[in-house]
Amino acid sequence: MHHRQLWPASAIGLVLACPVYAAEPPQNHVLDPVVVTASRTGTTQEDSPQVVRIIQKEEIEEQRRITSDSSQILSNLLPSFSPSRQKMSGSGETLRGRTPLVLIDGIPQSNPLRPTGREMHTIDFAMVERIEVIQGANATNGLGATGGVINLITKRPEPGSLNQNIDVQVSTPTSEMKSETLSYKTHYGVSGNAGNVDYLFALGYEEQGMFLDGDNHLIGVDNTQGDLMNSRAYDAMGKLAYWLDDNQRLQLSVNRYRIKGLNEYVSVTGKRDDGVPTTSTRGTPEGDAPYNEVWTTGLSYDHYDLAGMQFSALAFYQDYESLFGATDSNSFQDPAIVPAPGRLYDQTMAETTKYGTKVSLTKDGLWNGRLKFTGGFDTLFDNTEQFLWLTDRTYVPEVEYTDLSPFIQIQLKPIDSLTLSAGARYEYAELKIDGYHTVAANNGVYVEGGDPSFNDTLYNVGLVWAPRDNWSLFASYSEGFALPDVGRVLRGIQDPGRSVEDFQNLRPIVTDNVEGGVRYQDGPFNAEVSYYVSSSDFGTRVELENDAFVMRREKTKIDGIEGTLGYQFTPNHSGKLSYSHMRGRYDSNDDGSLDARLNGLNVAPDRLITSWSARWSPKLTSIVQANYAFDKNFDGEDEDFDGFLLVDAAIGYQLPKGQLSVALSNLLNKQYVTYYSQSALVNNDRYFTGRGRTLTVGYRLNF
Repeated sequence: MHHRQLWPASAIGLVLACPVYAAEPPQNHVLDPVVVTASRTGTTQEDSPQVVRIIQKEEIEEQRRITSDSSQILSNLLPSFSPSRQKMSGSGETLRGRTPLVLIDGIPQSNPLRPTGREMHTIDFAMVERIEVIQGANATNGLGATGGVINLITKRPEPGSLNQNIDVQVSTPTSEMKSETLSYKTHYGVSGNAGNVDYLFALGYEEQGMFLDGDNHLIGVDNTQGDLMNSRAYDAMGKLAYWLDDNQRLQLSVNRYRIKGLNEYVSVTGKRDDGVPTTSTRGTPEGDAPYNEVWTTGLSYDHYDLAGMQFSALAFYQDYESLFGATDSNSFQDPAIVPAPGRLYDQTMAETTKYGTKVSLTKDGLWNGRLKFTGGFDTLFDNTEQFLWLTDRTYVPEVEYTDLSPFIQIQLKPIDSLTLSAGARYEYAELKIDGYHTVAANNGVYVEGGDPSFNDTLYNVGLVWAPRDNWSLFASYSEGFALPDVGRVLRGIQDPGRSVEDFQNLRPIVTDNVEGGVRYQDGPFNAEVSYYVSSSDFGTRVELENDAFVMRREKTKIDGIEGTLGYQFTPNHSGKLSYSHMRGRYDSNDDGSLDARLNGLNVAPDRLITSWSARWSPKLTSIVQANYAFDKNFDGEDEDFDGFLLVDAAIGYQLPKGQLSVALSNLLNKQYVTYYSQSALVNNDRYFTGRGRTLTVGYRLNF
């Protein structure tokens, strides 16, 4: 049977799921398993030897009623993801204690050479239809997935020649309604198909006001790292696909996202020892407003029946800019520009351009349908630099990165109850760095350039065994490959006579992930429990030294337990419960012993998340969710975490035309200091409280 007959274009639309993945299931058919496209082999969630979380469209829409913060949405749904900082920068937001690789339709958004922490702010989540989360280190998608993979799959059109929708939202603190604290958001989309052509265009706009905490005080604005408060953002996305025949599709996708602060408020430093949080007041900060600006383009070709195989190819290009706010950091001082005792204000700009390809070929149905084979080849070319914006000085020299990675993956079902998987990926990585001088604060030393290269073969093996109906056991070993923050390493060199060619701190991070667990599914009831260990002999740890973040290369180990429980009480009422416990340790004195605990900049607290979704009538729906972060102790002075409980609620009502939604985030108006501000660093400037009770009213119309 031809692919076009099984997967009509009107149902598939313009999904730019990375073309090395399996295609989307049609909307008018109910398929048994959910295909995990980020697995690169079309593995189903049930056959995955690692924990996989599929966040469906309905869940995303529920969360978008409550918040537009992409990090908050993920944190509300994934207990092993760190509590959101509620800022433009998400540095310190980790998955299972390590950095995840963020993808949009398979295109990498993470910047491996100079991570800015803004990977979650490269797209408006109004454009996202589904999120696939593979938890734990793996190398199937290339560089950076030491904590897992978060693949954001963008929306596809509804069947028909012309479909339009408009969505508007207004948010305000419940304690007051003033122009400075009002936020507005709107989204418009149009899509459809005509003959062999599918199309989608969407445009989003958001202007956010200032946030109030539970005590009705303005939350401190982060003038340096960037903030969601007092900001303006827009996103424009377009897709165009053409079916060459029933089995071949060519697609072009373009996404343009920008968020920029309005620079109308300055922070008022808090007093951490006295429990006084940082607040904000009207004023004009030094320098230019921080912003994040991203252009992403992808061109894909899929052949669903190439001599009985599926062939997929993707070529992508991304241009990425991140401007940080001005500060008089010690690392910016230069007596040649501003002699003491004056203070020099400056700010950094990080620029990255990257392009690459992903190609794969999958053959299914071998050995009487028990064997599947996938082979592929990925490339990535990255050019990154960071410079001081106001004085035009080199901060991080231009770095060219080349990554070439062939891979193979095999899935075998020797018997119906057993699924075995194994694979290997070869990573060849090369850096090219010209000689440069560090900034004056780091002694202005000359560092000799070079072309260091690295190579490693990464392996994975897994099994899923279903000894009886409804039960399955799974276990896996997988390796992740990443580079350290090259920019942080290079800018921090202070000793003369160094060369990048033999600088050991540039060595890659290879993370070993061992995991085992059990799944149970029986009608309305489902449950999953797993235990994992993630270790690296030469890992990375970030800490604050003076007023700058520095990186340590040390042996690290993170282990934890995760559990999920779901129950469909009735066809219209369902509940979920999920829990995460993790601990992180590192070798602080290079004696081989894991003698110290990782702090909140590296690992998340133990968390319990529960929710109840209900459909009271064909017109009325609701969700109530509670998110509890437990107390956690750390080694650092004043870094112990005082946990908190956040409760959110939302309802949706179908009007004669359109749908109305009303939501309250932080329903109990809890006054709390964010996890990052409590346990990631000890700093008066960033002693930020979290957002208090906030009302969001929305309206959506499809026509």
